[in-house]
Amino acid sequence: MIRISDIKISIEEDKSKIEEEILKRLKISKNELIDYKIYKESIDARKRDKVYFVYTVDVQLKEEDVILNRLNDNKIKKSPDMEYKYVEIGDRGLNHRPVVIGTGPSGLFSALLLAEMGYNPLVLERGKIVEERSKDVQNFWKSRELNPESNVQFGEGGAGTFSDGKLTTRIKDLRCRKVLAELIEAGAPAEIMYKNKAHVGTDILQGVVKNIREKIIALGGEVLFESKVTEILIEDNQVKGVIVNDNEKIQADIVILAIGHSARDTFKMIYQKGVEIKQKSFSIGVRIEHPQGLIDQTQYGQFAGHPKLGVADYSLSHQCSNGRAAYTFCMCPGGEVVAAASEAGMLVTNGMSEYNRDKANANSALLVGVDSADFGSEHPLAGVEFQRRWEQRAFEVGGRNYTAPAQLVGDFLASRPSDKWGEVKPSYAPEVTMTDLSLCLPEYVVETIKEALPKLGEKLKGFAMDDAVMTGVETRSSSPIRIIRSREYESNIGGLYPAGEGAGYAGGIMSAAVDGIRVAEAVISKYNREIKNK
Repeated sequence: MIRISDIKISIEEDKSKIEEEILKRLKISKNELIDYKIYKESIDARKRDKVYFVYTVDVQLKEEDVILNRLNDNKIKKSPDMEYKYVEIGDRGLNHRPVVIGTGPSGLFSALLLAEMGYNPLVLERGKIVEERSKDVQNFWKSRELNPESNVQFGEGGAGTFSDGKLTTRIKDLRCRKVLAELIEAGAPAEIMYKNKAHVGTDILQGVVKNIREKIIALGGEVLFESKVTEILIEDNQVKGVIVNDNEKIQADIVILAIGHSARDTFKMIYQKGVEIKQKSFSIGVRIEHPQGLIDQTQYGQFAGHPKLGVADYSLSHQCSNGRAAYTFCMCPGGEVVAAASEAGMLVTNGMSEYNRDKANANSALLVGVDSADFGSEHPLAGVEFQRRWEQRAFEVGGRNYTAPAQLVGDFLASRPSDKWGEVKPSYAPEVTMTDLSLCLPEYVVETIKEALPKLGEKLKGFAMDDAVMTGVETRSSSPIRIIRSREYESNIGGLYPAGEGAGYAGGIMSAAVDGIRVAEAVISKYNREIKNK
């Protein structure tokens, strides 16, 4: 096929205009065109009075080489091969089937690939099946009763299940196409294959992860829920198995550790077992909410609300005079701020949107980076304790009942507690309390956000509006540790393969899923699928 890039279609024009542009750019008649498909779609709204959809398309022609040879256009090239290539199976024998710990994106996709290749993996998830997990999450938001093993962080699908389901990533890897294809097969919208800022939405994502689990089982895998790995068995620097729920021993010579960024008890356990871990930088801050209509108007001008556009998003950053940067992260258009605690006595926020993104507010994390110099210790788990310290402070400031501390931007900039809401009504459930967020954030984070807000408001009109609501605290932007691994994806313990966001090698659904595939490939290329002890 031939790939044509930078086809611009005005928002007023019909999508059928793409075919006209293909014929024009290739200088061919319609009978020479066999078919085409959209490879990528993005929106160009840089000019206030004009909005364009910009397409890259793959075109199938009757005489591709002839047409390609007569053209001299660097935006018209031979389409690259985008098909996922399965790795060659290794020759080492396995005594037991591979074990995968965790059902977040990295765990699910590593298990899926192993199942596809005939390795019959055993998947262990500490939390509940997604249907039951959803009930526990809703119950927490309504009644404040936290289940430490079934919440926004733990359970089938991982933390991403209760998010916007964003699939944007900076990595350039053909495995991304496999991830998208599997998600679509499992029920995600087909448009995610080509949308520039694709998302699934938490409402659809819950069904998608269930279907991926069922596919793993249909291919010969096994998935066990409420099965927390409480110990990894190691002899002579080699994995020998795992202990589940403190009593059940499962033998294994391959364990893929896809535990997610909030598995703090597991971090401690593997550190005590001699797994090499180091500190990793992450970020801390708040969730900031604006009227979604304001963001639409700022980004799209007269085209705000156009049915072809949907709701608008943003991505902002500012380098401050203290050397730190403040930036927005995990922006959720038409979404809500959610309670995301996973430990009793600690308060954490996150953002979530459903597929339609039709709630009144836009929200985003507004974060400041922190690193080992801020943790106050060189201990590998010092970042975990740093997170806990500020989550506990937010819990106390909020009233010790999972009510979240919140403040208007205008009051935050003026260093005074808020006492009434304005145009923006906070979406966090179960409830927020008006306060001073400087009570539950490091002083340097407060200073950085205060300096950044007006500057970010210059980049996005209305971002620093007085009535915007900030809710604290957000601490789980990424893992506070990195589990050291080799180029073959193996830790210092033989047979133990760290994967995904919790291990410190990913930053979102897509990159975590791709990392899970890479780790599974490493196992497959080393070991054969003949299991001696089934």
